[in-house]
Amino acid sequence: MSVSRRSFLQSSAAVLGASSFAWPVFAAEPAKPRLKKAVKFGMVQIDGSIEDKFALLKELGFDGVELDSPSDVDRDAAVAARDKTGIDIHGVVDSIHWNVRLSDPDPAVRAKGLEGLKTAIEDCHFYGGTTALLVPGKVADPNNENFDQVWERSTAEVRKALPLAEAKNVKIAIEVVWNDFLTTPEQLVKYVDQFDSPYVGAYYDCSNMLKYGVSSADWIRALGKRMLKFDFKGYSHDKKWVAIGEGDENWPEVLKALDEVGYEGWATAEVGGGGRDVLQDIAERMDRVLGLE
Repeated sequence: MSVSRRSFLQSSAAVLGASSFAWPVFAAEPAKPRLKKAVKFGMVQIDGSIEDKFALLKELGFDGVELDSPSDVDRDAAVAARDKTGIDIHGVVDSIHWNVRLSDPDPAVRAKGLEGLKTAIEDCHFYGGTTALLVPGKVADPNNENFDQVWERSTAEVRKALPLAEAKNVKIAIEVVWNDFLTTPEQLVKYVDQFDSPYVGAYYDCSNMLKYGVSSADWIRALGKRMLKFDFKGYSHDKKWVAIGEGDENWPEVLKALDEVGYEGWATAEVGGGGRDVLQDIAERMDRVLGLE
């Protein structure tokens, strides 16, 4: 017995209508910040020229590198390697800020530390980078280098470097580590804001500061647009230092926070380096935690 066209269409519509209720509803993928992957230059431990090292980073999927300053790196060779390989030198790390501190009780030591910061700013400009990473001081002595003294002394020295930073269009990026100074997001926000300058911001380490009990994501949300860049390792409350991706950073929440504050830019690993195999493992771990796979 034949089925009329009207009956067929009615039956088909009923089937389609019923099946539509069973179709899975896919949630939209969470937004991800656009990140560029970098390492500290000292992590590249192979024999060869700066160009050879940059070329390896490029081959392994890195976008950039951070150099130390002051250092014995041939600046012209570094720029030539940058131009040849396409690896950006996105910034420098003040290499003397820990031992020649802007918070030292001795004014002569502070003056030397200021010259180191100025050298870092000059080098960063030469390389085409945007930030000079600075640890502003260390709470080392309750009488001669306490919290208030570190704040006052380092603030004064950073202010002296601001005219050069503005002239060279390089931002001074304040990083806090295990120096017992600026151990809460609120303190770092207040420290940065006192300068009232676009040339001072924060460089946040997603791993170091877990020690002080505030999550990486909450630090990022508090810093907001003040956060110029971030770096990371792997930190576990139970095991201390671990490989990237094996710590307590809670990377899905970190990525969510980065997206919320509108962060786009550099994500730099700061771990023990090595040759090709070690660097490839670091690259793959970075891809996983940063959602770059």
